[in-house]
Amino acid sequence: MAESSFPDDLGSSWEAVREALRRDLPAQTFELWLEPLRAEALRRGELVLSAPRSTLTWVERRYGERIRALAREQIDGVERLLFVERGAPAQAAGPWAVAHDSLPVDSAHTFASFVIGPGNRLAHAASLAVAELPGEAYNPLFLHGPPGLGKTHLLGAIATYMREQQPGLTVHYTTAERFTTEFVTALRLDGPARFKERYRNVDALLIDDVEMLEDKPKTEEEFVHTFNALHAAGKQIVLSSDRPPQALAQLAERLRDRFDWGLTVELDPPDLRTRLALLWRMVSDLPLELGEPSALAAIASQVPTNVRRLEGAMTRVAALGSLFAEPLTNSLVARALKATEATQAADRTAPTIAAVQEAAANAHGLRPQDLLSSNRSPRVAHARQVAMYMARDLTEASLMQIARAFGRDHSTVAYAVKAVEARIEPGSETALAVNTVRRTLGVRSGQRGEIPGARLSPQDEPTPAIPLATPIPPRDPTSPTA
Repeated sequence: MAESSFPDDLGSSWEAVREALRRDLPAQTFELWLEPLRAEALRRGELVLSAPRSTLTWVERRYGERIRALAREQIDGVERLLFVERGAPAQAAGPWAVAHDSLPVDSAHTFASFVIGPGNRLAHAASLAVAELPGEAYNPLFLHGPPGLGKTHLLGAIATYMREQQPGLTVHYTTAERFTTEFVTALRLDGPARFKERYRNVDALLIDDVEMLEDKPKTEEEFVHTFNALHAAGKQIVLSSDRPPQALAQLAERLRDRFDWGLTVELDPPDLRTRLALLWRMVSDLPLELGEPSALAAIASQVPTNVRRLEGAMTRVAALGSLFAEPLTNSLVARALKATEATQAADRTAPTIAAVQEAAANAHGLRPQDLLSSNRSPRVAHARQVAMYMARDLTEASLMQIARAFGRDHSTVAYAVKAVEARIEPGSETALAVNTVRRTLGVRSGQRGEIPGARLSPQDEPTPAIPLATPIPPRDPTSPTA
């Protein structure tokens, strides 16, 4: 295998990346997750980084994009990152071999440790069904929902269950980003034949974050063929995404259609009871005395939408309690989460695109999913345009981000914004709709302010909007901004 050696100054350049990460992150976070990271090789534009198995997956998923951006700034020739397990036997043959292995699964990601609630009950049941009967229950199984609700946990649980109960199966768990990296590497090095052989001979293929396949036509083409080969052979396919298939507008239509062949399940934010159950489980694993059980309710009420943030809040509380040798009380929670309250207050003044969609749909007597559909009736079209206009007005999202959230292209959003601006006159139907959305979101004025002469009567006063489970796609630094 041809190799390209480190540039002479790679050591100092990588140290510059580490120092930038050290400055950007809390000291404890850097020391725990990023301190063990090492640069192993630079080959054909790919920087190979190694980490212990226990931290590899989390570092790649949580900090991969930030590290890549810094590496491209500091090290000439870096285009992509490849994370490998340090000390794995395959590494003796060169770091490339490690990338072809299934990603390690977090040992905590099991069905037994998954807390079931109304928002994830169906997703849990469907995941358990495909783990017990791969290729027979639901194929493919497509899980979608905002980050932090348990999609990765369920994919890990499926992989773990299959390996334990049917050790003869070949189960491959990976991410769409790594799938793309492996495909590009195969094209440049050992050819597509070995890549096809590796992926089309598995018994179960689990791919996380399939939205990362957007705008990658060659990888999409290969994935279609892989999907067809596995599905025709009765092999199990499980996919996850932050959006439902129909909202992945940048994916080829034939790929979105295949995602809908089996069962598509949405995960919703956990309700209060589920959040309390999660906290009870967390506190039982911590060396922290529970002084006041009501303190758990205080934490749950401050972190309403995301399991990951709930874990982060519990970690902050536990860290402060350990530092001052205090039990878990309401007072401790108030001090530990003071910054969280300030952040949530700021978030309330800047609604998400999902919340805007919900409010615009309510103002027109529609469902949020109607705005994402192909329905072009006057009422739906007007609601969709108002929602796009308000998303542009009240959020910092670019036209491209708004377009992806609606399953459209950016020119459609630009036209909608201009169309609504042209129709806003005091007392007009459009002005009434805009003000209704603004009041629903609790925003009294935006960049363009409230439209005069379009007041609501008391009976028209809307109820607070409930955020949708279709999130804003992550900001892509390489995508054009509006």
